Amino acid sequence: MFDIERWQEIFDTIRKNKLRTFLTGLSVASGIFILVILLGFGQGMRNGIQKEFEQDATTSIEVWAGVTSVGYKGLNPGRRIQFTNENYESSSALFNNSIEFESSRFFVRNTTVNYGKESLVYSVQGVSNHYQFIENAGMIEGRFFNLKDEKETAKVAVIGKKIRTDVFKDVDTPVGEYIQISGIPFKIIGVLKDNQEREEERIYIPITTAQKVFNGNNKINNMFFTLPPSENFDEAVAQSINFKNNLLGHLQQLHTVSPDDTSGVNVWSAMEEAKRYYTLTDNIKLFFWFVGVCTIIAGVVGVSNIMLIVVKERTREIGIRKALGAKPWSIVGMILHEAIFVTAISGFTGLIFSMALLEIVGPHIEIDYVTNPSVNFTVAFTTVIVLVIAGTIAGFFPAWRAASVHTIEALRDE
Repeated sequence: MFDIERWQEIFDTIRKNKLRTFLTGLSVASGIFILVILLGFGQGMRNGIQKEFEQDATTSIEVWAGVTSVGYKGLNPGRRIQFTNENYESSSALFNNSIEFESSRFFVRNTTVNYGKESLVYSVQGVSNHYQFIENAGMIEGRFFNLKDEKETAKVAVIGKKIRTDVFKDVDTPVGEYIQISGIPFKIIGVLKDNQEREEERIYIPITTAQKVFNGNNKINNMFFTLPPSENFDEAVAQSINFKNNLLGHLQQLHTVSPDDTSGVNVWSAMEEAKRYYTLTDNIKLFFWFVGVCTIIAGVVGVSNIMLIVVKERTREIGIRKALGAKPWSIVGMILHEAIFVTAISGFTGLIFSMALLEIVGPHIEIDYVTNPSVNFTVAFTTVIVLVIAGTIAGFFPAWRAASVHTIEALRDE
């Protein structure tokens, strides 16, 4: 039942001790505020990392050659490894059942690129027809080259969106236009859009054309593979690590590279890297929880202290109440109501301000590895409820002490 007199007493006590109540409430509210903001940024880091890895296919594997650092089978360290079409084809055939998409890449170097009289400063790369899917890129105009273009060593090119914006702004569409690569005309057949801007500053041509026309012979610089999606994240990580290790061993064997060599053949796994970053963010989130909970505990201790002071100040009043027949649980309820009220109002104030700040500012925050900091409302609300329960427990002991004071001793208190 709603007791108007009890609430009048609570508000009278608060009015008499405005500063003390305000500072106690501020410590509780700031604890919730800090915890929610920290959890929001923890989620923002996870969102940012997820966005980074979504820019490419999440199961992608990239391979590139380096320089050996360990002598092996009579061969000295310092050998530069060169991948070839045969390496790519043997790897594709060996792991065919584990691969979803595949592509090799050849960098076309020392070339000039022109559109009409305009000189263009963009890199040219020869790739396979699956490269579009490996990069998780879309076509906004035209198409990407296909297997037929590769077999016929067609002189066709796909340009990035940024090149279309910077160079072809005066034409309706660049599709059908010609660019000169080292004096050789290539017909533009599509415009590619990618989440990474650097991919939109490149010109892509069929790898067979790049090798034949620009003296690449059978050399390649990179190999790319993507694996089929798995049912869960841990299974995808295990599948990716297993494929990476098997592919690394195969290429090391082909080029007589020591299994202990960490630079001769390099394999990068998006899933393995994602797991490393997600583990890091989970640890950071645990640290944020620790800091936030410690701050909340400080607030709860403050509530307990203020209740002890309230009991001390009202000892004589409590004695009078007991002399007039007040029951112990009535005394306990009186103290607990004030503790719960201060804790709840402060906790929900901190929650409202922190959630409002994340709602207003969060969507506009986009820095490296932090995107749209946010927090699950249920988690935040549950935290406040736990805080109120903790405040109740913190107020119970001073309340029980007040109820346990002997009536005569309480009446003697000055």
